[in-house]
Amino acid sequence: MLDLRDDPKLLVRPTLRVSAATVLVAFLVTATVSANSYQPQHPLDPLTISEHWLIFEILKTSGKVDGDTRYTLIDLQEPPKAEVLSWQPKDSFRREAFVIVKQGDRTFEAVIDLTQSEVSSWREVEGVQPNLIWEEVRAAEELVKNDPRWQKAMRKRGITSFETVSCGPISPGDFEIPSERGRRLGRVHCRELRGSSNSLGRPIEGLVVVVDLNRQEILDVLDFGVVPLPDQGPNYDPEAIGPTREVPTPLDLEQPVGPSFEVDGHQVSWQNWNFHFRVDPRVGLVVSTVHYTDGERERSVLYRGSLSEIFVPYMDPSAGYYYVTYLDSGEVSALGFASPLERGTDCPDNARYFDTVIADEWGKPRPLPRAACLFERYAGDPAWRHHDAEIHHTESRRQRDLVLRMIATLGNYDYLFDWVFLQNGAIQVRVGATGIDNVKAVAARSAASPSGAQDSRYGRFIAENLVAIYHDHFFSLRLDLDVDGVTNSLQRDRLEMVELEKGPRKSIWTVESEIVDSEAGAKLRIDYARPSLWRVINSASIGPLGYPASYQIKPAGNAYSILAADSPTQRRAGFSAYQLWVTPYRPDELYAAGLYPLQKQGGGLPTWTAADRKIADTDIVVWYTVGFHHVPRAEDWPVMPTTWQQVEVRPFDFFDRSPAIDLPPEN
Repeated sequence: MLDLRDDPKLLVRPTLRVSAATVLVAFLVTATVSANSYQPQHPLDPLTISEHWLIFEILKTSGKVDGDTRYTLIDLQEPPKAEVLSWQPKDSFRREAFVIVKQGDRTFEAVIDLTQSEVSSWREVEGVQPNLIWEEVRAAEELVKNDPRWQKAMRKRGITSFETVSCGPISPGDFEIPSERGRRLGRVHCRELRGSSNSLGRPIEGLVVVVDLNRQEILDVLDFGVVPLPDQGPNYDPEAIGPTREVPTPLDLEQPVGPSFEVDGHQVSWQNWNFHFRVDPRVGLVVSTVHYTDGERERSVLYRGSLSEIFVPYMDPSAGYYYVTYLDSGEVSALGFASPLERGTDCPDNARYFDTVIADEWGKPRPLPRAACLFERYAGDPAWRHHDAEIHHTESRRQRDLVLRMIATLGNYDYLFDWVFLQNGAIQVRVGATGIDNVKAVAARSAASPSGAQDSRYGRFIAENLVAIYHDHFFSLRLDLDVDGVTNSLQRDRLEMVELEKGPRKSIWTVESEIVDSEAGAKLRIDYARPSLWRVINSASIGPLGYPASYQIKPAGNAYSILAADSPTQRRAGFSAYQLWVTPYRPDELYAAGLYPLQKQGGGLPTWTAADRKIADTDIVVWYTVGFHHVPRAEDWPVMPTTWQQVEVRPFDFFDRSPAIDLPPEN
């Protein structure tokens, strides 16, 4: 990941006496040179272009791969945590890569030692399916379009020209169907591009093709009946939507002398915060080694934080939709998780952008421009304020935040992921959902039509002849908190009502605290009827008031899965049954639904926590699920306004006073 705006002179501004073309050429040349010459400076830096090529050559000369080999993941193999924590900037460090190799219907895991230029580990993993690759998607489309049965079904729907038809496979999940065991399957749906600037609103309904992706063989063509093709897709260009509103007056945040954060490689320093970040090909932003400077002390807060999985199950049980239960991170991230950011809209004008490098399915490196951005903003709220009525004096400080952002485009949805560092010592992790609702075509024009109620049994009309299906969005965050060190515990503070026998009060509430000993007790849901606080504490770090240092996991609005616990859909993503899980630190436990969730039930958090391991006074990892139940509405169409969910990790008796008290009046 490389900063593409190190030199503010490269920004195109009207006052510069340089042509825009000259500036753009200089900018691109600088970016290209930086990308190819960058060398890792930190143990957690992402793999570089030269390292990707080295991996490519090592594997090619190992005798273990051939021309038919495909790669579903090439990622940094992080060094052991103890090595990272003890590393100093002048020290050397190990560089390894983790590779998932697909050879026909066999899957292998490899570890590549980049220092020794060798394959240090190679093992076959049986009974799993690695994530989908784009070659399979393209091949499935070609296979389907050449099938006479599909062509006949299309002609029944009045579609005789197929060059504007787009098709792609959906993972069928795992519904314990014997004929699907051991196969790598895709259920192919198609859409019509013609007549729309976006195909997502013109689904070709009632037609599904079952494809064996390994054998490149069509197993079945399922025709459930003809449904008329909707007239219009989700057009959102100005020509389609009509006149746009007037351009508002300018609202810009300019920093003429540059930002107040500093970036050194992938290390960021801002105010009292210091952290490392990279863009991971499977889960996106990874924020690591987060410290806060408290006076003369450099205090650890978070060793590693990232997304671990996304679960989006749809609620239509019909034959053409029952299997639509996406695990977006583990199923389809083979070409990288991040989507290039658009300047000035995805991030504000004062943002810095960062490139990254990912590997395609042939193992070749591919630069991904503007994979992340970093910017400061005024929150629009005071960081703190008080008016003293006695002396008629007000003290107020405005709040400034630091935001690290990336966006993932996964099919019809776009997800924004923000790591927000606050001046009060807290970190907010925010997830925004936007994009286009997944829709099915129906015969009824609207809910008022005679068949409208039946056609919208499992969704709602959001446009004529289009029903958006009810569904969920769940995001599992993996937070390896190190509060003043690696030895931590989970403390649960219950707010308990106490009935009083004396005095005018009949009841109050107080706090009853407990240390959770093992994983079983740490599977928790938000209960507004019996509220509690969840805190990661360090019992060996006692503050001046006698309390252990801690950071609280502070939920905002949230949801958990309400599907039956024993249903195949829920077993695929058992993590969504609870908002909170806590496990002892294990370097290979990174993904809440497991490393290979494609066409699989179970795995991940439910499997690991079945051992009910000890989590008191040890190195622990917090897993927090944030999400919402999505009941679509007309206002979601043609593009859904961004809907935000978040969790805040905030200091609780970590400091001896408010860390924002020293903010100057001009902040």
